Amino acid sequence: MTSLKTRPAAVTLTANAEARVTALMAAAPAGAIGVRLSTPRRGCSGLAYSVDYVTEEQKFDERIETPGGVFYIDGASVLYLIGSVMDWVEDDFAAGFVFQNPNAKGECGCGESFTV
Repeated sequence: MTSLKTRPAAVTLTANAEARVTALMAAAPAGAIGVRLSTPRRGCSGLAYSVDYVTEEQKFDERIETPGGVFYIDGASVLYLIGSVMDWVEDDFAAGFVFQNPNAKGECGCGESFTV
């Protein structure tokens, strides 16, 4: 008998990132079923991180259950994100998701986009 191993999630969310997903879902617009991470082409380096509400699960989305809601990774973005850690960081001047992505070969000076 062959047993299937559970594949680890492409992205690991820190406790702070999970807490932020919980806060986002608590304030989500009607019809939102979760939050999706994608990597659209934009910025000076080519790809950017984008986190948005999602109202419909897509066929190839990766689904990660968090205590506060479902976190999706866009199926077309998974290969760019494997092994990444997503954190939520707040300080006196800014707040936002921060990514440690082992696949990124470089990023622009402002940190808004990256290359693989």
